[in-house]
Amino acid sequence: MENKDYVSVLIGKDPDFDAWFTAFFLKNHIDPFAYPSKVGSKEQVEFMVFPEEGERYYPCSDKMFTAIMSRKYTAFLKQRYKQVYQKIMAMIDELIDSEYDKQYLKTLIDIKYDDEISAGLLIPSRLEKRLHKIFLSRTHIENPYAREKETVNQNAKRFLESEILKKALNQVDETLQLSPDITLVHLREKIKEIEFVRRITLLTQSRTWTQENQKLPSLNRIKKIFNTPIMGDGLSPLISLMKAKKQKILWLADESSDIVLDLSIAEFLAELGHIVILAVKESPFFKKVCLADTRTDPVLIRELENAHYIYEKTISKNKLVNLLKHDKNLYVISDGTRETLNLLLVSTTFSRIFKEVDCVISRGRSQKKRLIDSHFRFTQNIINISVMKKSLLITYKPRHGAVIKFSHQALEEKANRIIDQMKSAKGKGMTVMFYSGIIGSIPGKIDVAKKIMSTFIDYLEKQSANLFIINPSLYYEPGMDADDLMYMWEIVQRSSYIDIWRFQTSDDIAETFALLNQKVPPEWIGKDSTYSTGCTKEIRIAQEVQKENPEMQLIAPSIDKFMRRNEYGVGSMYDRRLADF
Repeated sequence: MENKDYVSVLIGKDPDFDAWFTAFFLKNHIDPFAYPSKVGSKEQVEFMVFPEEGERYYPCSDKMFTAIMSRKYTAFLKQRYKQVYQKIMAMIDELIDSEYDKQYLKTLIDIKYDDEISAGLLIPSRLEKRLHKIFLSRTHIENPYAREKETVNQNAKRFLESEILKKALNQVDETLQLSPDITLVHLREKIKEIEFVRRITLLTQSRTWTQENQKLPSLNRIKKIFNTPIMGDGLSPLISLMKAKKQKILWLADESSDIVLDLSIAEFLAELGHIVILAVKESPFFKKVCLADTRTDPVLIRELENAHYIYEKTISKNKLVNLLKHDKNLYVISDGTRETLNLLLVSTTFSRIFKEVDCVISRGRSQKKRLIDSHFRFTQNIINISVMKKSLLITYKPRHGAVIKFSHQALEEKANRIIDQMKSAKGKGMTVMFYSGIIGSIPGKIDVAKKIMSTFIDYLEKQSANLFIINPSLYYEPGMDADDLMYMWEIVQRSSYIDIWRFQTSDDIAETFALLNQKVPPEWIGKDSTYSTGCTKEIRIAQEVQKENPEMQLIAPSIDKFMRRNEYGVGSMYDRRLADF
């Protein structure tokens, strides 16, 4: 469970410690400043992780982080390094026949291994990824365990489709206790709950599928499996999730030996009306389930033939929401990585989905260490399902209490309230203007930008009769990011109630500072709406709206100047290229 005794790292007190702390991120290639194109920005990481007092997230357990930061090269750290080394060496022995190639690879791994662990700064999972990458690049074996994974999945599928399992799942036993006043609704819920728990207990049998010519278990054996002890505090939240109305669930897959049973549970949840988004690895990584498996494994191809694949690595909130509104209940994405779960390196799409769903279900012990056992808190409820010897461990970590989440329904409601104001103004014979301008495009200047916009809009309203102006700066709420705002405003902007759409000019800004009896500060000189990433997106919407409604007046700087800003830094309100200034 969560490490409540952990003390957060405090930077700024000990320069030697701070240097080691920085070196830790550099050595593991997880520093966003050194590797900006690979490591998620602070805003993107905060889609998933809720930081306490400005602490910095790291992708390992608290125990591992403490061992590395102690600078003592502990026995625990050495043992974990050794386990990684042995795993790679076993892989070489198993898959390489040529004695020359085998010795060559082992010597190369020895050299790289000694170099990587010399300082004791490397997270073992990052070591594992690097050594695995060497194996793949030198052998040109794309998916080393593909055949083994296919065989395991065939065995698991044979069991799931067997008549003996169907009979066992449908048998009534003492778990279905009927009271005299039970209703049909309650009875149906109870039956679904019993079947759901039974399917979960089957996860303890994943090792069975790895054995060749394994006989199907008897009916009595299956009944014993159904009675597998379930430990931990997560079963009740999991059942509550199952019973809730149409939940969006991100399912983090783990080992290939589990995936067929995972999918049977996901399909069960989908049949109840839930949306399940299955996350797998971007590329082959030992026996983890990867995107290639879903496209080449005959069993997975059949199981996922009706699933919708999301291949985009940087999907927008608008597109994601629209995708999830389709009649599909099962989706497949990759997390964007080839390693043990690392939230610093996952794709933008994965981060955004993590933020948008109602719950995250993670599978396996390695994910439990990073999500449940870590002191870090997250933006979503986390449930982990792991097998512990002959029992099942289901653990739960609620999302941080301070998380503010705006569902797309809530944003749509906000948009519709603004549209109602526009309708009312139009009904009174007023002209409706939408004013687009800089809000967050200059980092650290949001309050100044809001004051500039509000001051100028007040000036326009005083100068004009019967003019109703939408002031976007008044509708920002704590917890909203650029994705939320753009989703809400696009609904308003496409409502067809705008008569004049005005984009902020440099003259507007200069005049505003004159109204405030101030000189224009250096950072605002020459700025206009073309400097805003949001306005760049909005000018395209405005052009589309004007085609549908030619009577709408568009007042803006030259259109060609808007092409300088292309995409937000994920979760932030300024262009990703501005973060360095």
